[in-house]
Amino acid sequence: MRWSDLKANLLAVGCAHLTGEPAERYIARSTAGPGAGGSGAVFFETGSHRVKFALNPGSTIEIVHRGDGIADLMYNGTLVSGRLLVPGLHCPEQAFVTVTENCIFRCRYCSVPRLSGKRKTREEIVAMVEAVRHRVKSISITSGVAGSIEEEEAYVLDIVKHLLYFGLPIGVSIYPTGQTPDRLRALGVAEVKFNIEAATPELFALMCPGLDYDRLWQVLDRSVTLFGRGRVFSNVIIGLGETDAEMEACIYKLTAHGVIPVLRPLNPVAELTGMSRPSADRLQKLYAVHGQALDAAGLDPRQAMTMCTNCAGCDLVPGRDA
Repeated sequence: MRWSDLKANLLAVGCAHLTGEPAERYIARSTAGPGAGGSGAVFFETGSHRVKFALNPGSTIEIVHRGDGIADLMYNGTLVSGRLLVPGLHCPEQAFVTVTENCIFRCRYCSVPRLSGKRKTREEIVAMVEAVRHRVKSISITSGVAGSIEEEEAYVLDIVKHLLYFGLPIGVSIYPTGQTPDRLRALGVAEVKFNIEAATPELFALMCPGLDYDRLWQVLDRSVTLFGRGRVFSNVIIGLGETDAEMEACIYKLTAHGVIPVLRPLNPVAELTGMSRPSADRLQKLYAVHGQALDAAGLDPRQAMTMCTNCAGCDLVPGRDA
C-alpha cells in the first residue's frame, strides 16, 4: 500500500491506542485548535513520512512503543515499523507556541473558547523556546483572541520581536487585521498562515460567526505580495458539509492566488461532536486534486519552513506524502 493511501486511512480514524513501554517524553499537548484540552498526541514516523494521532485507548489503531522511541504501528492487519518523535513544542523540530489559549470568538469546530486557558507572557514564551532550541529548526506562533483582534496582534508582534534573537525562521498564524501582513513582514517573519477554514463563504459564516471572510482573502492576497508565492498558507477543514466540487473550487482558488492550502480533516469536537471525520476515500480524492492544483500553480509544499505544512503530521501534504 502506498504511504498516501495508508495515511488517508489513518487520518480517517485520527487517533491511536498507545501501548508498550512508557512514552511520556514523546507525547505532545495541544492548547490550540480542535485538539486543545485532549489527552495528548504522538507523532509516528516511518522513513521520511510522519502522521500525528490523538491518544485514545478505544482506537482501532495501536502503536506499540518498544522503548527508546522505536515503535510498531498496527492497523487492519498492516504492521509498519518506525519510531515516535520527541516534540519540540507541540510538534517535532519546531517550537510551536500558542500565545493566548482562549478566544472571544466561538468557531463551532474549536474547543479553545470552552477551556478558558491563559495567555503566556513574553518571558515565558522566550524561556520555552530556549528550552528546546537545541532540537528545533523553526518557530511557529499562533494565538486565540483574548480581547480584540487589534490588541492580540500587538501582543503577538511584541512576542515575535523578542523571538528574533534565536535566529530561526518564524511563522505566524493569527486572526489578522488589514495591516497584519505588513507588520509581520517588517519584523522579518518568514511565513504566515491566515485560515479561511471553510470551503465556501456560506459555511464560513455558519462555522465562524463574527469573523470576516472577505477580509481574510484580502489579507491572503496582501501576504502573497509581501512574502511571496508559497510562503503563505491557509487551513481549510474537510468535512464541514461542503461538496467535493466546492472543496476543489476552493483549493484551486487558493493556489491561483499563490496560497498553499492546508487541508485539515475535521476533528469532531466542540459543537460538531455529532459529525464524522472524512473518509479515507474522500481524503485520497482531495489529495489528488490538491496535488494537481499545486503543480498547476507552481507551488511546492516541501519548501515550507514553519507551521503545519512543514510538519505534515495532521494532513496529507502533496510532495511530502507521496
